[in-house]
Amino acid sequence: MAVYTEVDDEELEAFVASYDIGTLVSAKGIAEGVENSNYLIHTTRGPWILTLYEKRVAKADLPFFMNLMEHCAARGIDCPLPIHDRDGQVIREIAGRPAVIVSFLQGMSPRRVALEHCAPLGMALAKLHVAVSDFTMSRENALSVEGWRKLVAGARPRADEVQPGLGDEIARELDFLELRWPKHLAAGVIHADLFPNNVFFLGDRLSGLIDFYFACNDFLAYDVAICLNAWCFESDRSFNATKAMRLVGGYRQIRALSAPEIDALPLLARGAAFRFLLTRLYDWQHTPTGALVKPLDPIEYLRKLRFHRSVESAAAYGI
Repeated sequence: MAVYTEVDDEELEAFVASYDIGTLVSAKGIAEGVENSNYLIHTTRGPWILTLYEKRVAKADLPFFMNLMEHCAARGIDCPLPIHDRDGQVIREIAGRPAVIVSFLQGMSPRRVALEHCAPLGMALAKLHVAVSDFTMSRENALSVEGWRKLVAGARPRADEVQPGLGDEIARELDFLELRWPKHLAAGVIHADLFPNNVFFLGDRLSGLIDFYFACNDFLAYDVAICLNAWCFESDRSFNATKAMRLVGGYRQIRALSAPEIDALPLLARGAAFRFLLTRLYDWQHTPTGALVKPLDPIEYLRKLRFHRSVESAAAYGI
């Protein structure tokens, strides 16, 4: 989450009045994240989240995201629920941007991932995969292997400004991953961005999942691999196999991982690290001056990528 687009007070008040959610009391920009402009708004009927979609989120994809969240909520997944305006619309426009209001979820994202967070996270991810198994809409993952060559082409010219030799390194990595990427694993709708800042807890209880704006169709195990990267590395850059064991163990309590999925995890984790390295390089190069957000460090995911290169089997992840 972030704030790239400022909203005029009068325009915001008129926008909120189009919904049956009470009268606007206050609004505050949310600085976390890197994708869209987000505001915590309070009305006489409680808190809500207003999201304005910036350039990376295509307007044509918004019906997929909105229907997916409604589908998940209907099947017991705790996630934001899109609010319909008085005319029944979900996707509207404010300040020249497509925008929606969604329900507010109670809880906080973990500032530091503990062992106790990992099994609930794995279970929640598996429950999500099961819940969306009958979701009929689909969306291509433009940030999977088929889209990486375009990202590399955009990032490579200035990559050496981040670290000498990085441009050539990402080009070699792309060649390796394209040649070996799996083709026949179980697939479906995945969250694709389930980082700690997109998961809420109330005490030890996982209270909700947010930010479905990278959701797409891909290998289910790729979603697990993304979470291994996001949840299982320590601040000293070491990989915590115990956290990985609990995360994957929680997942397998709800949905079994096949032998081919387990065998593919090292490669999928390597690919997931590469994907976030590339998008962080892009954001580092393109975040607008004055945006209330700091680009995330690409080097963090370069180090994770190099770790996964050293992995010979899923046993390194405590499996």
